[in-house]
Amino acid sequence: MKVLSKSRFKIGAECPNKLYYTFHKEDFPSTKEEDTFLQALAQGGFQVEELARMHYPGGHIVDSPHYDYLGAVAETTELLKQENVVIYEAAFLWNDLFIRTDILVKKGNHLDLIEVKAKLFDPTDLYFFVGKKGGLVSSWKPYLFDLAFQKYVLSKSVPAARVTAHLMMADKTKKASRDGLNQLFRIPSGKNADPRKDILKRVHRLEEVGDTVLTEKNMNSLIEDILEGKYEVLPGYPFQEAVSYLASVYQSGQYPNWPTDYSTCKGCEFRATKEQLAAGKKSGFQECMRTQHGWTDSQCSEPSIFEIWNFRSKVVPALFQENRLLMHQLSEEDLAPEYCNTEISSSERRWIQVKQAVQGDNSIHCVKEELKGTMGEWKFPLHFIDFETSGVALPFTKGRRPYEQVAFQFSHHVLREDGSVCHQTEYLSSQPGQFPNFEFARALKSALGGDSGTIFKFASHENTIVNAIIEQLGESKENDKKELIDFLKSISKSKKDSVAQWEGTRDMVDLRKVVLNYYYNPLTKGSNSIKAVLPAVLQVCAYLKDKYAKPLSENGVSSLNFPGTHSWLKDSNQAFVSPYKMLPPLFEGWAEEEKEELLSEMEGIADGGMALTAYAKLQYVDMTEKEREELTSGLKKYCELDTLAMVMIYEHFREITR
Repeated sequence: MKVLSKSRFKIGAECPNKLYYTFHKEDFPSTKEEDTFLQALAQGGFQVEELARMHYPGGHIVDSPHYDYLGAVAETTELLKQENVVIYEAAFLWNDLFIRTDILVKKGNHLDLIEVKAKLFDPTDLYFFVGKKGGLVSSWKPYLFDLAFQKYVLSKSVPAARVTAHLMMADKTKKASRDGLNQLFRIPSGKNADPRKDILKRVHRLEEVGDTVLTEKNMNSLIEDILEGKYEVLPGYPFQEAVSYLASVYQSGQYPNWPTDYSTCKGCEFRATKEQLAAGKKSGFQECMRTQHGWTDSQCSEPSIFEIWNFRSKVVPALFQENRLLMHQLSEEDLAPEYCNTEISSSERRWIQVKQAVQGDNSIHCVKEELKGTMGEWKFPLHFIDFETSGVALPFTKGRRPYEQVAFQFSHHVLREDGSVCHQTEYLSSQPGQFPNFEFARALKSALGGDSGTIFKFASHENTIVNAIIEQLGESKENDKKELIDFLKSISKSKKDSVAQWEGTRDMVDLRKVVLNYYYNPLTKGSNSIKAVLPAVLQVCAYLKDKYAKPLSENGVSSLNFPGTHSWLKDSNQAFVSPYKMLPPLFEGWAEEEKEELLSEMEGIADGGMALTAYAKLQYVDMTEKEREELTSGLKKYCELDTLAMVMIYEHFREITR
């Protein structure tokens, strides 16, 4: 049975062509469903849903399988025969439009439709959903259209009822009134477990939770404006016309040929991997390019404008109109590079990327003298710092707000003037129920306070976290808060909107900004994340290849977490593998019966999202010490590599500027 569900409606509102790929999902794989699930897992979306249900206790869950539309509707219809009832996952089908509601409250002839979102809501912001110019805030559009779709189908399904639409969200102004709020709602283990239905609760009444951190907001007036066509879902399609159009598109199973555009296509999730293509799957992105822009098979593998770094040019609409979407079809005039003798401007960087990609030129572009001059300003010993942090909807500790930043780990490498490298210190809070930020700050002060050497970060995250901890310390009763705040201000700079403004004497140097200003490596394919820059420099720098192919016991780099036999690169005769892919898996060598008892169910930690999830799992108070130690070890290894990666990038810069 092919129905336009609310999730498909949201997909179609992004781009109707995606409905075609969703209809033929066996042929066109998507990465988004898995990503959405993992995001909900990491941020606590499933736990928020369970806490929201506790605001409406005694509800009946409609637990028919997700694909059994008629069974779910029949179950819902039977429950609605009651005069007053609360239903979770209530299902409604009207004219091949299908919804499941998070919470539905029936009181006589009145239905309260409550959509639960693990997003942060600021009740003090008058322009939170509708901007000052009267348009819907773009980040909220998908959720508001989703709620409108639910009210539309519900009203059509139960025409005699009066329906009111609500959102329930994490409230920025509220604080948790007890420790361990997040872990009162356990995401179930096992591949067959459904986190929407099988959440394991340690409490059963809202009173046991204490003060809730969720707020319910009546959205009915704004939803009515959407239903009446005040806001377009698609260009030229107000709400009801959009619903009719998208339903017909999905029902037909035919490609709608909706016009491509830069922002939508750049973020398209229907991109098959090389392995998937080799297995006979298709790429939705490539199908659109073939159909609408005449790309051949060979052109589908050519560099295109969708790969250009930070490309927000006003010429983009003209490029679409003229069908010039491949890099080789662009001219210098299209990119309009602004040349500067002292650094690489953003526009020049884009032109360098295009020019070298078209020419197949993988040589490094570097403003060497200026880079060398900047490096000459840095003071030894050099300190390389990386933070791992968490921000979840339901706080881990008492007195914290939803999504308030928790700094639970840092790694710290030191490089001295003689070239020696040492993994100097690290910090990790792995015990559940502890708010680590102030101990984190003390450990950071101890690690960095012994000299005046230059401190490095990669991107702005560390500065953001330091600012957050300064605010938290200001509200605290810590005896040493003045000393800690003074130290943290000395290594950071204030946010632009801060009442107090400062720039520390040892304000952390952003190594990513150094890359942007002075260095371009075509092997990064325009990305400037550390996960892209590290493999790129390792592949072109003979010094790094030689040094890091040797085991730690021979290359002179100390480690707090890896044995002396560990090496970061394979033998030069073997294919290159990124060090991030060489991080050891979790629970290696554990017996199968031990693995079956795991609470974390993680295979490895190789990125920030996995680190955040691992920290959330460490909050389980009933985790065995052995499993806790394994997760802790994995987090330490991952974070150590992040700061060692910065050291490697510095060493590469030192080599090319000699």
